[in-house]
This record gives sequence, structure tokens and C-alpha cells, in this order.
Amino acid sequence: MGDGRLLALDWIVLLGYFVLLVASGLWFGRRKQHDTEDYFLAGRRMPAWAVSVSIVATSMSAASFIGVPQSSYNGNLTYLATNIGMVIAAGVIARVFIPAFYRQRVQTIYELLGIRFGPSASTSASVAFMLGRIMASGARIYIGAIPASIVVFGDLEPGHLVLAIALLSFIGIVYTLVGGVGSVIWTDVIQMGVFIGACIVAIVLIAGHIQAPWSEVAAALREGSGQTSKLTLIDSGLRETGFDWVSAFTLPACIIGFTIMGIGSYGVDHDLVQRMLTCRDANRGGTSVIGGILLGVPSVALFLIVGLLLWVFYQRPELTDSNAVAPEDTRRVFLEFIIEEMPAGVSGLMLSGLFAAGLSSVNSTINAMSATFVNDVYRKIVRGRHEKHYLRTGRICVVGWGIVLGAFACVCVFWQQHIGHINESSDLLDFALSVMTFAYAGLVAVFLTALLTRRGSARSAIAALVVGFVAVLLMDRIFWDRFVDLAAMERTAAQTGEKPLLLALVSLAFVWKLTLATGVAMVVCVAGKTRKDAA
Repeated sequence: MGDGRLLALDWIVLLGYFVLLVASGLWFGRRKQHDTEDYFLAGRRMPAWAVSVSIVATSMSAASFIGVPQSSYNGNLTYLATNIGMVIAAGVIARVFIPAFYRQRVQTIYELLGIRFGPSASTSASVAFMLGRIMASGARIYIGAIPASIVVFGDLEPGHLVLAIALLSFIGIVYTLVGGVGSVIWTDVIQMGVFIGACIVAIVLIAGHIQAPWSEVAAALREGSGQTSKLTLIDSGLRETGFDWVSAFTLPACIIGFTIMGIGSYGVDHDLVQRMLTCRDANRGGTSVIGGILLGVPSVALFLIVGLLLWVFYQRPELTDSNAVAPEDTRRVFLEFIIEEMPAGVSGLMLSGLFAAGLSSVNSTINAMSATFVNDVYRKIVRGRHEKHYLRTGRICVVGWGIVLGAFACVCVFWQQHIGHINESSDLLDFALSVMTFAYAGLVAVFLTALLTRRGSARSAIAALVVGFVAVLLMDRIFWDRFVDLAAMERTAAQTGEKPLLLALVSLAFVWKLTLATGVAMVVCVAGKTRKDAA
């Protein structure tokens, strides 16, 4: 294309994608919902394979479409090693978590905590989930708004990002209202095909610009940017100065930290667990989570390959047929190639894939948050109403939560800039993942206590949720920037070689922060003594 603008054919392809989205939503949502189990759990009749695909589509999101290529473009392939921890987590969830949820026939996973510790623990965990989801999914909407802002307005000005967020939130709300989680899952299958297909097409087109023999390309990637090979898959974390606690993708972090992150994402976060509960039984539910994580490995690998090829295209032009200038803001690297270098029509396909990744996560989140609010909070306040009343309330909540998520996404426009110290190349993937840790620390601790021990009480569970959140907050740079000049502290540490404890804590990779916070929260939770009459 070369002019930085979409052509008529691209807009036609984009329009076709949105027509397909609406049509699929109407088709899959044509079955009438009689109660909240139909709307929020699809009557527990979904096939495990479709749920697996939906889990991948939801977990990847726009953060993967943009952030994963950015990760390998800036770094290497070590992000793929995070799947070691995720696979371990999948085994734990399939063997321990899912059977427990099905035994109790819960509509939301936090009802299990009510059975184990008492209703106040269930309500508190639901509130923690909803607060965490506001932050995590708001961040995802923000990341999805980045390409929308570039396509529509041609820049990433805060005002334009806010308008793009409003557009995505509106589409997500309208779509989710149509047919409940069953419609979301089936459409996720279509969306997965769209954005994986777009990724494969991108690989073919970028590779088409490379003129040098692939042996030279591989040598260039091994050479990297002069520091480490871009083909590095496993990072031991060992450095001349000691172990690297700052990188999130070292081998110990992938095994320990991402196992906890995986339990958080797939075991205690109702956004994803809700899908597993739509299967007919626990065996199928467990199979769906294992299948979803295994399907995610090649999906992530494809996007990492995109980032490597983009690095060759922009940073090693002597190996290609192009002299394209790399964008200074690496958040835009994949988008720049899509808009500037791809032929008419293909750019529209790429952006359709990107929006498919973004909307698949937004739709599911709104539905899961509505299910949690209705079943764990509203039913306890407004009792004895007909199921149609709770179903109608759930639909109203879809609108409300969509607005709340959009509002927090607007906050993220300024938050992510601050995290990156106004550095436009700050890693979107780290940002999207780290936001989730605030809620996960306490939730993982409480669920592990409930399922693996006979300890804990309503008070200790609530205290653990609070302690987990506070522990992560106390290791967050933004919090301490209000009270301490961390930049000056870093300059002093560089000169003296001595790093104060506070600076060491805020510099930890987000998975190590999650690990520490979860450990502290679990100590608090097991300190409580279970009532004799508790299940």
C-alpha cells in the first residue's frame, strides 16, 4: 500500500468481518434462554473441543496479536517457555479444580468458597474477581484500541484512543447481549480461525520480502542485536551479577511463577473457567482446559515468528527487498507492516484478525462478570424471584460491566505510559499480564487452601484476598512513585552497586511478585480454623 491508509477493498473486508460477527451471533444465539444456567452456562451442553478453542481465543486477545510479535521483535522466543508452567497448571486444574466445581454443580466457581468457608467468603471472592477483571480486561480493551486508533485516526493520541475504546466497548456490549455464553463460545471458534488465518498469511507475506538464503536469516537471528540470540528459547536466568529476578521469562519464572499464573488464569478466574463449566461433565471440562492450553502453544509460536520476521524486515534490510523504516514505537511494528506493506484486501484481513482477537476476550469477560454478579451478589440481596427476573438482570449487567470496562481502559491509556516512563516502546505483553496479578494472588491462595487443606475460615479467606491485593500493590512501582524518588534511588544504586530492598521489590518481574504475594496470602488463609459444620 505504502500510503499509510486503508483502501476501499480493506474496508470492504473489515465490513464483511463485522457482518459475519453479527450473523454468527444471531445464528448461535437463536436458541431461547429460559434461565441463568442457559444464559451463563449454555445449559452445560457445549462440546469440549469447542470450549478448548474458545479458551485459546479468549486467553490470547489483542494483547497477543500485538504484544507477542512485539515481545520477539524486542527480545527473543523465551515467552514460549511460559507454557511449561501453564501445562503444569492445566494438570492441577483438570485433576483438582474442575471435579470440585462439577461435584457442587456451581454456576460460578466462587460458590464453592461459600460452601467451604461461608457466604461472606464467596461474596468477597466474587468482588475480588470483578475488581481484578475490571483491571485486566480494561487493559485488554485498551490494547485492542491501539490498532483501532491507528486505523481510524492515524495516531495514538489519548483522545483518539478513548474514542476507539468507546467503539470497541459498544460492539462488545451489543454482541454479548445476543445469545449468552453459548453464542460467545461458538463465535470464538470462528474468531480463532480468523486471527490464526491472518497470522499465517502475515508470515507468508513477510517471508516473501526476504531475499537472502534462510541460512543467512537464521545466522542474523542468532546474532541478534548484539546481546543475545533472538532464537533463545530457554533463559536460565543466571547472570554474571547473579540471578535475574527482573525478567519474567527465565526458566525458574516459567516453571514456578507461570504455574501460579496459570492456576490464576484457568482455575480461579471465572472468565475462563466459565467455559469449562459449560461441558456436560467434569471429565470433558478437564479435557477442555488441557486442550486449550496445548492449542495455545502453536498459536503463540506463530505470533512469535511474526515478530522475528518483522525484526529481519526492519532491522536487517540487506536481507530483504525493502528499505522500510522501522517505527520508533514498537507497539506499532506489526500494524505498520499491515497498513504500509500489505496489498489491498489483505490489510483488511489482518485487521479483522486483530479485532477478532480483541473482541473474543471482551465478550466473554462481560458475560462472566455478569454471571458472577447475578449469582454471587444479586441473588443474595434479592431473593425468591422468578428465573426470568435474574436473566433480565444479567442482561442489564452486561451493559453495565461493558461501560465499566471501557472506563478502566481509558485509565490504562495513561497508566501504561506511566509504567513505561512515557516510553512508547514499553512491552504491552508484560503490562497486560502484570495487571492480572492484583486479584490472582489472593484468589489462588484461597482456592488452594479450600481444595488442598482442611484449614481456613471466612475471616481468614477474606483477609487473604485483601493481603494478596495489598502485597502486590506494595511491590508496584506506581504506588511508591508517589512517595519515593525511585529514579534517584536507581542512580545511586548504579553508582554504589547496592540495591535497597524497596528498589529490589519493585524491580521484580510480575510473576515473582505474584509468587510472593500468593505465598503471603496463603499463610494468612490457612491460619484460620474451619468451622466444624463447614463442608
